[in-house]
Amino acid sequence: MPRRATTFVVDHYYHLYNRGNNRQSIFFEPENFYYFLDGIKKYLLPVMDVLAYSLMPTHYHLLGRPKQLKTSEVAQISEASQTSEVSQTSETSQTSEVSIGVSRAMMRLSVSYTKAINKRFDRVGALFQGAFQAKHIDNEYHLKNLCIYIHANPVKDGLIADPEDWPYSNYPEWLDERESVLVDREFVRQYFGDAAAYQKLVMEYLKTKILPEDVRLHLQSLQK
Repeated sequence: MPRRATTFVVDHYYHLYNRGNNRQSIFFEPENFYYFLDGIKKYLLPVMDVLAYSLMPTHYHLLGRPKQLKTSEVAQISEASQTSEVSQTSETSQTSEVSIGVSRAMMRLSVSYTKAINKRFDRVGALFQGAFQAKHIDNEYHLKNLCIYIHANPVKDGLIADPEDWPYSNYPEWLDERESVLVDREFVRQYFGDAAAYQKLVMEYLKTKILPEDVRLHLQSLQK
């Protein structure tokens, strides 16, 4: 597996993103969205907490926080990486194992979903525009505004009028309106206070469409 530019570290925050090949759709019917969500739970959730997500017809956004790997997972990754000729410290090795774990999970998610879509619609070839992109989110202001952007995305793209009506994001979970394993309400309380306060911020953004410069530039870079 080729090395990624982004190194994944336990308890840090990352924006994961990908879109359809040639900017085409990756979700074609409601069942596709739910199949992808099941894949997130199966492949990604064991190695990363999924804090915010929005699945769009042509792309997806995930905000994740890598977990401490279980002993069995570390052993499996270490065995697969034994060909590395460079010795590593314990801390460096752990970071490498976490990075491999997240990258492998995302690869399995992408491959399994692509196979399912190709079979369902009798198509061949790539579905996604290459491997997923990932950016380390290293300041609280950027983190909070990225959450808002992710949940507001369906409204911003003209798919619905109210973000609560989009069934393929965890915004309803953030508002305590729906149960799911893909939410961390302690994270919501830590950074936003409560659901009502967060909802107010999302609605304010939808009125102004104004994002901080660093968040805007980061999202702009994803369009290239």
